[in-house]
Amino acid sequence: MNNDILKTLYSKEDIANACRRLGKQITEEYGDKNPVVIGVLKGAIFFMTDIVREMDLYMDIDFIDVSSYHGGTSSSGSIELMKDIDIDVKGRDVIFIEDIIDTGRTLKYLEDLLADRGASSIKVCTLMDKPEGRVVEAKADYVGLEVPNEFVVGYGLDYKGKYRNLPYVGVLKPEVYSNK
Repeated sequence: MNNDILKTLYSKEDIANACRRLGKQITEEYGDKNPVVIGVLKGAIFFMTDIVREMDLYMDIDFIDVSSYHGGTSSSGSIELMKDIDIDVKGRDVIFIEDIIDTGRTLKYLEDLLADRGASSIKVCTLMDKPEGRVVEAKADYVGLEVPNEFVVGYGLDYKGKYRNLPYVGVLKPEVYSNK
């Protein structure tokens, strides 16, 4: 897998430092609350696991799965709800845990979905933000790292289900995904 990586953007240590910083910030802001922390599957599983261990507060945890890439290297523009949450968010503070915000479509979809369900507040924590990829207005409240407008994999991010288990974030070589 490592041979398919053009360059490493963020090391395991860079990611751990971002998790500590964000966990501390969220703890300070939610210390007296009991938020619902929702991980967006599958990409956020590693980040979700690491960041909630950095949060010193009571919380409920749930997961939601949406798909917009459908195995490709860019968002299809069509959001499909694959797995819904089990917790009722009406009147609750919600924190979404995302691996990356790219086009912003998924984030907008999720925020609208939970606002319609009566969440009292919705905030977003993302490990990576790719502002150059935006096609709709979307902004995270907590951002770990900024990434360039390149196709990145590792630490939960994938290409056709592969590379999620890399302990770092890297740029995938174009020849791996072009003409396939």
